[in-house]
Amino acid sequence: MGNDVAPAFYALRSGGWRDYVTLLHPPYTLWHLSYAAMGAALAPRPSWDVLGWTVLAFFLAMGIGAHALDEMKGRPLRTRIPDRLLAMLAAWSIAGACGIGVHVAIFTTWWLLVFIAFGAFIVVGYNLELLGGRLHTPLWFAAAWGAFPALTAFFASARTIRIEGVAIAAFAFLTSLVQQRLSTEVRHARRVAGDLAPARSAESALKLLALSMPLLAAAMLLARYRY
Repeated sequence: MGNDVAPAFYALRSGGWRDYVTLLHPPYTLWHLSYAAMGAALAPRPSWDVLGWTVLAFFLAMGIGAHALDEMKGRPLRTRIPDRLLAMLAAWSIAGACGIGVHVAIFTTWWLLVFIAFGAFIVVGYNLELLGGRLHTPLWFAAAWGAFPALTAFFASARTIRIEGVAIAAFAFLTSLVQQRLSTEVRHARRVAGDLAPARSAESALKLLALSMPLLAAAMLLARYRY
């Protein structure tokens, strides 16, 4: 029965171009890119150019790189993308993200290189479960995919760390923990038990949160744009 249940609510039928769409985890990628937008929106003087580059970098590193590495370990999304191609996607996207980060650092602050180094390390360390899996925990998930994008985007625009940047990072950390706990229940129901019924409420909550975060980010950006 488990094979009849899709591995994720956004997963398309396996094969061809559909695998690449599924690989992106579209709702979750947009969710976590929203944290970067929120961080930039709270900067004293948001730079729209820097925000654009920052979102692109996180899309490459997280949306493509991290998810490609994750799919190489056990095929949780059941895609048919060859391992060699997944490895290439991960390597080139992470390298591209680092290159964008260096480009932004040249025109903003060299302290951004600290964030770039951490990001490159955590995207590999978390998804490949390095150090005996010590980095592959709910807390590291929330730090890497929640707090980090928000704080990085704030710092890239503000060129310093302020209390509002820490606050939005804390918000992203806590809501990412909520996401991780709900998605753990849903993943088990879909991929192990093959019966979504016990986790239907958790999945509904995930869908609503996935819609809410981009709307919140858009509202914050629109408020800064207008005023």
